[in-house]
Amino acid sequence: MNLILKRPLKVFKKLIIGLVCFVLVYVLATLVLSYIPVNTNAQKGDIVVYVNSNSVHTDIIVPVKNEVKDWTGQILYSETKANDTLAKYVAFGWGDKGFYLNTPKWSDLKASTAFNATFYMGTSAMHTRFYKTVNQDDNCVKLTIKRQDYEKLVNYIEKSFEYDEKGEVIWIAHRSYGQYDAFYEGDGKYSLFYTCNTWTNNALKAANQKACLWTTYDKAILNKYK
Repeated sequence: MNLILKRPLKVFKKLIIGLVCFVLVYVLATLVLSYIPVNTNAQKGDIVVYVNSNSVHTDIIVPVKNEVKDWTGQILYSETKANDTLAKYVAFGWGDKGFYLNTPKWSDLKASTAFNATFYMGTSAMHTRFYKTVNQDDNCVKLTIKRQDYEKLVNYIEKSFEYDEKGEVIWIAHRSYGQYDAFYEGDGKYSLFYTCNTWTNNALKAANQKACLWTTYDKAILNKYK
């Protein structure tokens, strides 16, 4: 009887030790790789974009339209409750679809949602929001970038959507947090190693802007601009 009990206990102990080691390595890698900067000599230009955080999740905010891109051909004002055509900026954020749609507050988080997102089992969504003005503060930093770098940023954002057979983004109808935002089907999957903030960090790297070598959290990105 003792031998029967000892074997599963030994396996369980090894699993716990392995899990603890994984968490420690993950946290250490996140801290170290987030600290290492890339594109430290990013060149300034005349196109204004912003990196915004809600203290957990980051978005990239860009002009609604300029000589490079008119987003209103894909991200429609009419797909928001406000339908405000005076907006001058639009924000883009990528993340796990389950988190986005079913977890407006942390108190709404379900174990199944967290499990699917963590272990690469969910699908992704793009969250967009229109703004008339954008105010800089500790959680919102302003960048001025060159046209060719903005073109790369636009290309990166466009590739993060899923498209239908007509080549159009797929609106997730009547799902929003407020009056000015909308959700769309996204490309790729969320995981421990590729989070919403990893997406933003990679967007900055794609546009030759200051970023982390790799990160999963918002403050690491914002700190590169302080």
